[in-house]
Amino acid sequence: MKLTKTVRSKYLKAAGITALLAIALIQYTWGQEAGSDRPGVPYFETGSPDATESFPLLSTSASVQIAGVVAHVTVRQVYRNRGIKAIEAVYVFPGSVRAAVHALNMNIGERKINARIEEREKARNEYTQAINEGHTASLLEQHRPNVFQMSVGNILPGDLVEVVLQYTEHIIPSRGIYEFVYPTVVGPRYTGTTERSGTSDEWNSNPYLPEGEKPAYSFTLECDITSGIPVKNVSCPSHKANMVFKGRNAVHVALDQSEIQGGNRDFILRYRLGSNEIESGLWLYSDGKENFFMATIQPPDEVKSGMIPPREYIFIVDVSGSMHGFPLNVSKKLIGELLEGLKSTDRFNILFFAGGNQLFAGQSVPANEINVRNAMKMLDSQSGGGGTELLPALKKALAMDIDEAYARTFVIATDGYVSVEKEAFSLIKSSLGEASFFAFGIGTSVNRYMIEGLAHSGAGEGFIITNEVEAKKKAPEFLEYISNPVLTNIKIAFNGFDVYDVEPKAIPDIYSSRPVVVFGKYRGTPTGEIILNGYNGNGRFNNSIQVGLATPADENQAIKYLWAREKISITDDFSSTGGDLPEEIKKEVVQLGLKYNLLTAYTSFVAIDSESRNTPGTFTTVRQPLPLPQGVSNSALGYAAMSPGLISHDKNCSEMKLKSLEMSDSEEDIFLTTETVPMFPGGEKSLLRFLNAHLKIPEDAAKNRISGKVVLEFTVNTDGSLSDITVVRSLGFGCDEEAMRLVRLMPSWIPAKQRGKAVKAKVTLPVWF
Repeated sequence: MKLTKTVRSKYLKAAGITALLAIALIQYTWGQEAGSDRPGVPYFETGSPDATESFPLLSTSASVQIAGVVAHVTVRQVYRNRGIKAIEAVYVFPGSVRAAVHALNMNIGERKINARIEEREKARNEYTQAINEGHTASLLEQHRPNVFQMSVGNILPGDLVEVVLQYTEHIIPSRGIYEFVYPTVVGPRYTGTTERSGTSDEWNSNPYLPEGEKPAYSFTLECDITSGIPVKNVSCPSHKANMVFKGRNAVHVALDQSEIQGGNRDFILRYRLGSNEIESGLWLYSDGKENFFMATIQPPDEVKSGMIPPREYIFIVDVSGSMHGFPLNVSKKLIGELLEGLKSTDRFNILFFAGGNQLFAGQSVPANEINVRNAMKMLDSQSGGGGTELLPALKKALAMDIDEAYARTFVIATDGYVSVEKEAFSLIKSSLGEASFFAFGIGTSVNRYMIEGLAHSGAGEGFIITNEVEAKKKAPEFLEYISNPVLTNIKIAFNGFDVYDVEPKAIPDIYSSRPVVVFGKYRGTPTGEIILNGYNGNGRFNNSIQVGLATPADENQAIKYLWAREKISITDDFSSTGGDLPEEIKKEVVQLGLKYNLLTAYTSFVAIDSESRNTPGTFTTVRQPLPLPQGVSNSALGYAAMSPGLISHDKNCSEMKLKSLEMSDSEEDIFLTTETVPMFPGGEKSLLRFLNAHLKIPEDAAKNRISGKVVLEFTVNTDGSLSDITVVRSLGFGCDEEAMRLVRLMPSWIPAKQRGKAVKAKVTLPVWF
């Protein structure tokens, strides 16, 4: 059976043959195959009567209740099966790094099934057994502290299955501004040869929709803010939202109907309280067995300008494929503003990284007009492309010679689309004390776990910038912000208050007017005081909270979850242990998850319907395709890169690995990406016509009703001839030989060009049967 020209054209046009037949790379690299019975992938409907549902997620809605400094969030995901076969829907979605996910239930018609928390492997085994026996079931797993996977098995034709999860998180204001963020989509993560984590990250291979395509599911959100202090200056910079004030101390926010497909970028809500007041104080909760507290203590607002030593700034700029276009433009704006704001007594350097890395100068240079101008030229020349080899870049930056006369500050600008978070945290922690580390997340749906973790590990802070206007505004604020810490040498003392299991145990220097948040447990009657001590340009500073003024309350139950989540965060999330954690640490995290009913890396929620609703083993798995975050190009998926590279495939043909390659004039170099790509004579349409005209279905394939694709790889030489034709994905039954015959039959191609010179280039081509 041969796909029609129209259907096949959809595949090729999804990314364009002008990017080295990039659709083949997307499908091949990210696991996106096509066909009605191929689990784990989206595909184009062909009108076949037995087609399987390919976009099972119908809607996502969030209901948010913000009271004081705590946000309670309920997320509803509705799955629908519009096909005629039972399916298992697998959906990867983001969450807040600070989210304490503590409840899950599944609704099928009138039946409600509450999930239970189990050790991850046990939960997975129970779920697998249940769906193989015909039960409808759901499984919620954590891949990263901010990346979750929902699996819902045995959704029958016509079914609507609703899965509801609940989480809490605390909101920490900065400079009087509170910011609540609801992440909506997981950006693609790069895993390269040197970036490979020790863990298995199946979610890295999740399928993505083409650049600019809106989500196939609807997205709605409503939020209510209540406070003991008047609420003001409410804004939503990410989406169009409608706001209704219900008195001075409460406001209702709802996404506008025009944002029904706005699930391709993070929802951001900002507001202030009173006259820039901070909701400081002490909250207590007791469940009868344990007593919990959460304290927020405000540091000083302003300091006198003291003797500030000259500073050295090392800017680490991500110029990889996922930064191509909008994110890199914003990054250029930010770094440009920072460079122009440096003092003449400061020094700086810039390290650009993608598949490889490059320094602006061999060592840091004075921030004079000439050096800044030259740095700006180099910055402006970056276009974004290639992999995201973060670890080699960090190693190179951290290994730079230190001038003790300068206070060093590292500033990284990236979207964080890599899968080596803990390895990066470990590198930075190993150099702690030599410099502060600040991270700017650039984009509409950045990897906040990476951004917050880099800052956390480097005793600095993380910032998210979603547009060029913010970049221009944040740059001067940032320079002013880091020029003099608000508070250093910070200590927390508990006088007359019997506390234990306090987190965090140590508090780094504070660079802005944001409260210090402390969680813990206490014994006996809450009395005494909590004291914050430190130093700044004004001298010694202290602030205190009288414990006896607070009373335990049932409505503060979230503190129990938040304490446990903070404990897990310190133990596991931002651990400096790259790869697998030691078994004793895993056990501690498992015990916390099971005891406090929390989702962790090692505990999962599983809900199983007691009724067997489907014939055992007769379902098809479909991975819900994700939209690319707004502003992120197809380059994030591993092709159309700026930097040249080689392509190789592993023995299972399951992923593409990019290797760094220096620019060279050698005719023997084979490029993955070039200034001018290799082209079939006449372009894409001519290639499609050629394939349709010359493809013959082998007799064995027709007899056995075989359908699918053969993936070929070949080299387009400098004279346009084709060589090194190999099969990297076999279909058998004579299809491999027929696909190779087609390529041998092709006329000479128009060769690729690099620096105006014809060069050899690799092409990956899928041939459909």
